[in-house]
Amino acid sequence: MNYHQLYSTFNLKNTSLKNRFIVAPMTRISAEDDGRANVTMKKYYERYAKGGFSAIITEGIYPDDSYSQGYYNQPGLANGSHTESWKPVVEAVHDNDTVIIAQIMHAGGQSQGNSYTDETIAPSPVAPKGDQLEFYGGKGAFARPRGMTEDEITQTKEAFVESCLRAQEAGFDGVELHAANGYLLDQFLTDYLNKREDRYGGSISHRLRLIVELIGEVREAVGEDFIVGIRLSQAKVADGEHKWAGGEKEAEQIFTKLSTTSLDYIHVTDADGAQPSFGEGTRTLAQAAKEFSHLPVIANGQLGDPDKAEEVLRNEHADLISIGTRALANPDLPHKAKKGMKLEEFDFKSTLLPLAYIKEHELERELMQ
Repeated sequence: MNYHQLYSTFNLKNTSLKNRFIVAPMTRISAEDDGRANVTMKKYYERYAKGGFSAIITEGIYPDDSYSQGYYNQPGLANGSHTESWKPVVEAVHDNDTVIIAQIMHAGGQSQGNSYTDETIAPSPVAPKGDQLEFYGGKGAFARPRGMTEDEITQTKEAFVESCLRAQEAGFDGVELHAANGYLLDQFLTDYLNKREDRYGGSISHRLRLIVELIGEVREAVGEDFIVGIRLSQAKVADGEHKWAGGEKEAEQIFTKLSTTSLDYIHVTDADGAQPSFGEGTRTLAQAAKEFSHLPVIANGQLGDPDKAEEVLRNEHADLISIGTRALANPDLPHKAKKGMKLEEFDFKSTLLPLAYIKEHELERELMQ
């Protein structure tokens, strides 16, 4: 098949992407104990750049040294040493003509490992559903978080902004605000996790307020030329079946509101990015984002098959495709697909396990293939 769409260029803000393949953000928990990026991470991201991806969105990076960290050995952008540690990673990616975007993530009540505190905070004192992820170091049910004060909401926004400025200083091409998968920004958007009775809770517009305010404050800080995107989903790490209560109508309200902000793109993730997201006969999540926001859209969710990804682009349901597990199995997927080579199947044990769990010599062999 001629993958005309997948191998066409795309202008994201002032940046020209050489194709439509993007590496999706994936939790790797391979940073130093204090959150600094390291050589293992440099090799990990560099491998995708050498493999032909036009852009990489990093794993979630925590923005402060209080409540934001979600996993032990998660990387941060909370201080100057974090900033400096990311510079060799960014440089290695740029040396291979690839864009790299830092995903900024506050875990909120879904944190299961924080080196700075044992307490978790969230919009309301409601524990996330489900259990922690054992292969990321967690165990058992999530703790009941403390509901945030308005002062803490303000402090959290400031932490995001400062982290985005550090990303800019480290040389990243942009930032992605993580408002998906049940982390803090998504917790504010989620009806059963946000029981607030102030201006940050209640109606959809109120539950979106923090996200909208944050986008504006980040844009003011980083300027007009820096890429600012956002990631959204219905499902969560600990509640994979969750759907927005208002279905497609609620999606329209959310994406229409985001269209009034200074965002440069929307990144949506679903169980299957090519299937209806709100019931039979409805739009995909990416299609809804595209039609209601009129912004560039990145689609994610079982789109590692180039035929399937090409169709999503050809149908104009998205502009770019982010690939997770299939990229782990095939870090040079863009090169392979272009040559018609067979793609390796994803294997949980050998590819999804965090890099921190892989012996250094095994990692070296995998990354240098």
